[in-house]
Amino acid sequence: MLEIRNLSLTFTGNRGFEVVDDMNLTVSPGEVLGIVGESGSGKTTAALAVAGLLDRKKVRMEGEILLDGRNLLTLSEAGYREIRGREIAMVFQEPISSLDPLMPIGRQVEEALLLHTDLSPDARRAAALKALSAVELDAPEALYGKFPHELSGGMCQRVMLAAAIVTHPGLLICDEPTTALDVSVQAQILRLIRRLAQENHMAVLFISHDLGVIRMLCDRVAVMQDGRIVEQGDTEDVFLHPQDPYTKTLVAETRRRADFRPSETETVLRLSHVHASYKSGRNSVEVLHDISFSVQRGEILGLVGESGCGKSTTARVVTGILRQDFGTVERHGTQPQMVFQNPLSSLNPAKTVEWILEEPLRVKGVPKAERKAAVREILSHVGLEEEHLSRRPAQLSGGQRQRVAIAAALIQKPALIVADEPVSALDVTTQQQILELILSLKREFGISYLFISHDLGVIYRICDRVLVMKEGRIVEQGPVQEIYHNPKDPYTKHLASLAGEIQ
Repeated sequence: MLEIRNLSLTFTGNRGFEVVDDMNLTVSPGEVLGIVGESGSGKTTAALAVAGLLDRKKVRMEGEILLDGRNLLTLSEAGYREIRGREIAMVFQEPISSLDPLMPIGRQVEEALLLHTDLSPDARRAAALKALSAVELDAPEALYGKFPHELSGGMCQRVMLAAAIVTHPGLLICDEPTTALDVSVQAQILRLIRRLAQENHMAVLFISHDLGVIRMLCDRVAVMQDGRIVEQGDTEDVFLHPQDPYTKTLVAETRRRADFRPSETETVLRLSHVHASYKSGRNSVEVLHDISFSVQRGEILGLVGESGCGKSTTARVVTGILRQDFGTVERHGTQPQMVFQNPLSSLNPAKTVEWILEEPLRVKGVPKAERKAAVREILSHVGLEEEHLSRRPAQLSGGQRQRVAIAAALIQKPALIVADEPVSALDVTTQQQILELILSLKREFGISYLFISHDLGVIYRICDRVLVMKEGRIVEQGPVQEIYHNPKDPYTKHLASLAGEIQ
């Protein structure tokens, strides 16, 4: 059992910034407790404190963290190493970042056993295979020698879970473990975590910014704002009868539906019978099969489907990054621009915001004075201040970085912006702010969007129409409310049912 009593965490230094203030909560064996809040609320810092992953030279920790009655804050670093991986396990958001790219899957699952048990190599292998089977991975023997890059994102997350449970810990900490997964895989992983908690009598501390995920998985929920728990209780009670104003705001934002119609009917993009493939040497794999759709001026067209269905390949064809094999792509107006899921990967980390925003104009030979004026004008449209111009991407919040990415696309005055999972990594409040920004830019400039997401809930809140893609084909398309509430294709029904569970 985990019990946190009066926990306060303060980053030491000149200002002594308090990140967590007087936290109190308990998690019982077999129970899943969710902690929800926006970026910077303190939820991840609290989880890192429980796992003993904070630098005690930089963080002052007060209160108690009790695991089966022992105060973990009294342990030395060596003492924490004894229980971390054996009694406490942690699963992170990005399995690809957490897994060693040069070590076979099986050896990574065995690693905790090597550190914390005296099992023989054969016994460790047997335990690792059993853990891989427990997380519902097919053919664990075949997977044992594979490397992370050979697996899908969902499979890698299952491997992380296998590595976490192989020592039968009493506490599992999950920090945004399903954020980057499509809705189908997300639902599978959530059900798996629930089953593992019950079967292993394991307490689970589950951190997320997604209230839909919390509602589907968790028995109880604690809502954090500015380092404090403002409300906690049974999940359904908190969702149906929120008491704190901040909780009411979070719940309302997940239910909000933006109902706007395209302002004009002018076509800005048309794809007709498009086929596209990737080539490697003499081999060729067709990814898109006979794709046809159009985007009207001022319209937000959603494109939804599971990982690997061809959504991002469609974006590459639309923007001209990948040339189609057959069919036609008609673009009207200026070249479409891209906004990606992770702005830290798409923005130059060594350059300032001002340099990044000026770059496309600099390439076109726009004079310096005009570049400066254009940058300052665009700032006001995306909700950034001039003080942000001198900062680098790492010095901004996730929401601010995405605003910079949108500004970098907008400054080129495109008729169409292709947004590829632009809000999936953001907390619910920041997500809503970015969605509202996209809508305001649509109304102000008449911009069209091809909005790609695995999250049907987000698609429903922002899009006018939606395309449903499976295995490189569009299996259904139509007005978003019709597709969401009255799907015709079996696959669309499947996605809608999963979204309903998570919503």
